[in-house]
Amino acid sequence: MSGPQTPIGSGFGMRTTGDEALAGRDLSGKVAIVTGGYSGIGLETAKALARAGARVTVPARSLDKARAALDGAGIAITELDLMAPDSIERFASGWLSAHSKLDILICNAAIMANPLTRDARGFESQFATNHLGHFELICRLWPALAKAQGARVVCLSSIGHRLSPVDFDDWNFERRPYEKWSAYGQAKTANSLCAVGLDARGKAAGVRAFAVHPGGIMTDLQRHLPREEQIAMGWMDEAGNLNEMFKTVPQGAATTVWAATSPQLDGMGGVYCEDCDIAAISEPGSKGWSGVRRHAIDPDAAEQLWALSQRLTGAALAP
Repeated sequence: MSGPQTPIGSGFGMRTTGDEALAGRDLSGKVAIVTGGYSGIGLETAKALARAGARVTVPARSLDKARAALDGAGIAITELDLMAPDSIERFASGWLSAHSKLDILICNAAIMANPLTRDARGFESQFATNHLGHFELICRLWPALAKAQGARVVCLSSIGHRLSPVDFDDWNFERRPYEKWSAYGQAKTANSLCAVGLDARGKAAGVRAFAVHPGGIMTDLQRHLPREEQIAMGWMDEAGNLNEMFKTVPQGAATTVWAATSPQLDGMGGVYCEDCDIAAISEPGSKGWSGVRRHAIDPDAAEQLWALSQRLTGAALAP
């Protein structure tokens, strides 16, 4: 018997673009938030949703950069720093005062493989930005999600989740040496587990959550990686030609908008998606660029992460 983490044969694939994944869908009347929606695949995601008629807000740490990127797109821009709880509170309070519902929340903003930095609370920055900041944001926006009658939350994970499960004994690198890829892998596993935990809590209110691996896309996310390291990992050759498994930015936005809007996923949730479909489970040691490891969709780990996240942030879903 197949479980929920089983491909459904959506008819799309790795070369599908965001506009194609929307398939002409009219999102008029839908309200969306896209974190990190002013660069890379987040920018294309926000624009694709807006082109389909959704009212989109992009929270941005760099307002000038966001305004330049989104000029003329008809997308609202509001300040938000995911590493600053006070900023999350200000954004959420302001947004909730102006909106009664939230149909789509896309937790897209991320950092990758940066040198060790910590937020004001002392939390390692990849875990703090990629997971904890989004966890706090989800909790604060919960009333609007619950009112939407069919809201979806999409948490951007990555094939990088294979690099590490969440180390619940030392998630903050206080006893083990910091290693940038382990930290990234842990954060991306946390993104996936957050979707599992949220879906378990939200489905009774009609709120479904999905984790998404967008694929390999060359964007500003790689800003901390020297060219030599990217060549060594096989992402590009010496001449700068990208590995054929990399996607374009419009292709990289496709799985996100599909998970956020597709009727093919009605009644589903808590699954990890890639290439505009539910991903198959990939066992340890398997090769290739596709599939999800069990540690990233494990419900017990999701519950453990949820409890840890509540303790660290003080945030919780409102009744």
